[in-house]
Amino acid sequence: MRDVPQIATTVIGAGAWGTALAALLAGNGQPTRLWGRDAEQLRRMAASGVNQDYLPDIPLPPALQFEPELHRAVSTARDLLLVVPSHAFGQTLAALRPHIGPSTRLAWASKGFEPETGRLLHQIVEQVIGPKCPMAVITGPTFALEVARGLPTALTVASADQAFANEFAARLHNQAFRAYTSTDMIGAEVGGAVKNILAIAAGIADGLGFGANARAALITRGLTEIMRLGEALGGHKETLMGLAGLGDLVLTCTDDQSRNRRFGLALGRGQSLEAARATIKQVVEGIDATREAHHLALSLGIEMPITEQVYRVLFEGASPRAAVHDLLTREQKAETL
Repeated sequence: MRDVPQIATTVIGAGAWGTALAALLAGNGQPTRLWGRDAEQLRRMAASGVNQDYLPDIPLPPALQFEPELHRAVSTARDLLLVVPSHAFGQTLAALRPHIGPSTRLAWASKGFEPETGRLLHQIVEQVIGPKCPMAVITGPTFALEVARGLPTALTVASADQAFANEFAARLHNQAFRAYTSTDMIGAEVGGAVKNILAIAAGIADGLGFGANARAALITRGLTEIMRLGEALGGHKETLMGLAGLGDLVLTCTDDQSRNRRFGLALGRGQSLEAARATIKQVVEGIDATREAHHLALSLGIEMPITEQVYRVLFEGASPRAAVHDLLTREQKAETL
């Protein structure tokens, strides 16, 4: 863990997704450093070349560097890539701020709203770091394990700074990993946050044994909810029809690698909220996202009936079966409304 001159990217967060992205960048020949809160974990990773806690038995690129000291990890990097749970995003930014230089650029692969405020993550960056800091969000249909294994993947790099988006996408891009660019950060952030709510809903429906027809309907009508909220907040429908919206939604609603889907499955199969959370053993981002999206929908006057029923299950004690019944017995209307 020696000191080195300025490098291209420091990844903040040594969980599965942070490690997978750091390995991707380093494997693409980009000078990359990984920082995590657990210095002992970083030491083990440096010694073994594997993140045994989160990506067991997958070798990491020898070029990937590990840095347990936050000041060196941040101050020597051109760009920072935050990969932390959304509930810790603001706290992490506050810890980074004293070490960030005037030319530092900030990207993140975190998905969600700020708890209690409902703010999108770029709004937190503007407040904590400043509105002039170049920003980008990395989002789309991705499971860390598949990226770490080098399986084909595509995602979106969204930034109001087109040059930054192009540069970061080029760093990620290789024969198995395709990175598209967008200027619509709001749409990209909303898609990444709300899809977790709908994955819980899809898991509940499957846990109740409602079948493929119900799952397809939830995904389709769920996309409508994402677009309603995204457009109300200033995002673009085209973004939400792409990888950052529809793509991520399909992924998390249909594959059991999704923590949010597995959480919903447990609820649908009769487990209590506490027991279902305990089975996942990691942060279920969709829980906080449900509360914040529900409150945003109420304040903006937007109909989000699936989100509303997930909220009732998570925060008002409604049974999953009763919530689905309420969805199915809503007033008949035209599909486009």
